[in-house]
This record gives sequence, structure tokens and C-alpha cells, in this order.
Amino acid sequence: MKPNAIIITGGYLPYNNAKTAHGLIRGTERFTIVGVIDEHSAGKDAGEVLDGQHRNIPVYATMKDFFKHTAVQAEYCIIGVATKGGVIPESLRVLLKEALQHRLNIVNGLHEYVSDIPDLAGLAEEKGLTIVDVRKPKKIKDLHFWSGAIQEVSCLKIPILGTDCALGKRTTTRMLTQAMTKAGYKAEMIYTGQTGWMQGAKYGFIFDSTLNDFVSGEMEHAIVSCYREVKPDIIFIEGQSSLCNPSGPGGAEWIVSANASAVVLQHDPARVHYKDMEHYPVMIPSVEETISLINMYGADTIAVTVNTAKMNADDARAWADEKQKALGIPVVLPLEDGVDRLVTVFEKMIAKNRAS
Repeated sequence: MKPNAIIITGGYLPYNNAKTAHGLIRGTERFTIVGVIDEHSAGKDAGEVLDGQHRNIPVYATMKDFFKHTAVQAEYCIIGVATKGGVIPESLRVLLKEALQHRLNIVNGLHEYVSDIPDLAGLAEEKGLTIVDVRKPKKIKDLHFWSGAIQEVSCLKIPILGTDCALGKRTTTRMLTQAMTKAGYKAEMIYTGQTGWMQGAKYGFIFDSTLNDFVSGEMEHAIVSCYREVKPDIIFIEGQSSLCNPSGPGGAEWIVSANASAVVLQHDPARVHYKDMEHYPVMIPSVEETISLINMYGADTIAVTVNTAKMNADDARAWADEKQKALGIPVVLPLEDGVDRLVTVFEKMIAKNRAS
């Protein structure tokens, strides 16, 4: 059985800062989410705050309210919000201390480690509790160099890349994996960030806490391990950042080191500048320019998925229709319309791959 967990979001539940919480609210095979602690959204259902869909996950103002108003037992407290610089501010430290005092284990995906904070680490040890700092790097002996073993992976390998960070690439990756599984195929997801691990993906690595020399090897190792153990029909790979984001370019390894079969590209038509770089004189490349760059790296883009965070649905669908006609590939809105339209695309690719 999955252990019960609560999520703390520091008042940011409705905002993109809480995208880890958003992913867990949408679904996780690793935990059962039984509550969210967020003072600004207290009294609501977390799913309704996120996207209007009731998910029976109540939001409480304080940790004290959770323990007072529910008989449900929790085993874990998960930090569900991204903070500036990935540090753990005093406001969250207070909540974490309270969680430990209530005998909850801690799961942390921030860059700063809870296990490095003496009073919290000491309290956890005193009570026999576990601190899981998801971003803590592996030991050198446990890392892998790229070896070329990727050539033995004969199934489809599809990275979901983006034109920027924080576009919903992980959510789309998960949705595609679930859609192909529902259609009767063996589909697996390779996680590359902390939330993917928290949601229960079995294979992957944490990209931004992996030494650069080992990124290609860890990518290959995750895919090869998945292939050897599961023999899937298709593997979807969660993208990170973007090929051209100057603050953290990412994507080349997803195409070259993973020997990608093709790419799905996620884009936000309303976003002109890179996230949190609005005053830097660089614009996000167009979908067409990004597709050309992906092609130069050696892969075709077979679909575009649209993040509509700052668009109304009608405008987003009009943009999608226009791009679909111009590009000649499917352009879909995952959160509004699902990804089932792409199932037939992958079915044809799988059939062709099996016949080759």
C-alpha cells in the first residue's frame, strides 16, 4: 500500500511555484495524498484550486488544523513548492519542525537539504524518522558514463522537450505514458526531475543534481535499465528546461545520448521571454525555429503540445489549429483536451518499428 502524505506549499498552491504539489495532486503511484497545508487556500479542495477538478484532497490552513480535523494518519510530509534559489526559508522550516514533532518523515525536492539543517536533522534522528532529500547527488561510484549501450534499445524513445522551463513537460510525459498504457501498449516514463520520482516513476535520474560528465550516462543507464527489465513498446522521457534557455540549457542529451526516435515539443504561445528572465534581451525561439534545431540534432518533431496557462481555451485552440495546418503535425492541448489524439501517431510508429 502507498503511504499517506501531506504536502506543504507555503501559501503558493494556486501558483506555478507549487508545481511539485500540482503534479502530486494530479496523481502519484508513490504516495496517497491526504491533505495540503496552505493558509491562503484553506477550506477548499486542492484539485479544485488547481484546475477545478474535485479530487477529495482537503486544504488546511495549518499543520495543527490537519491533525485536529481529520482521523486520517499521515506518514510523510512533502515540500511541494519551489523557492527562490531552492533554499528552505524559515517559514517552511517551522512547518517541517512541526511535521517532525508529529512523527512525519520528510520528502524534500529543493536544492537545500533538510538533512543539512542541524535542528531538523537532529529531531528526525531523535524520533527515528527519515529525511529524503531527493536532489542529493549520487555517490561517484554509483554514477554511469555513456557507453553506447543505448543501441540495444530497439523500442521507441520519445523525449518531451520544451521551448522553456516550467511548461508542463512532466505532466505531458505522464499523460502520454498513461494514454499508451490504456491503449494496451507497454509504455514507461523516464523521470529527470524530483517530482517525477515523487509521482512514482520507476526509472530515471535527477538531471540538475547530476555532475555534467555523467548526465549522458545516467540518461542512457535509465533507458537501458528500463528496456532490459520491462521490454516496453515505447519510452517517454521527461524533458528539462530547453535547448536555448541561457540560464540552464538542456535537451541535447535527450536527443543525442538517448538516440531519440522522435520528439514531442511543448510550447506556451503567450510566453515571449524565458521564465524569470523577462528583462534579459533574449526571446524564446518560435516553434518553427525550435523544430529546425531539434532536426539538426537528428530527430523529427512529431507533435506539439500546448501550455495554455495565460490563454483562454478558444484562443489556444485557434493557435493550435493554425500551427497544425502550418506544420503538418498534430498540435494538442493536453490539459484541456487530453492526448488521446496522439495515440494513433505512436501506434503507427510502433507498428513500423516492429516491422523493421
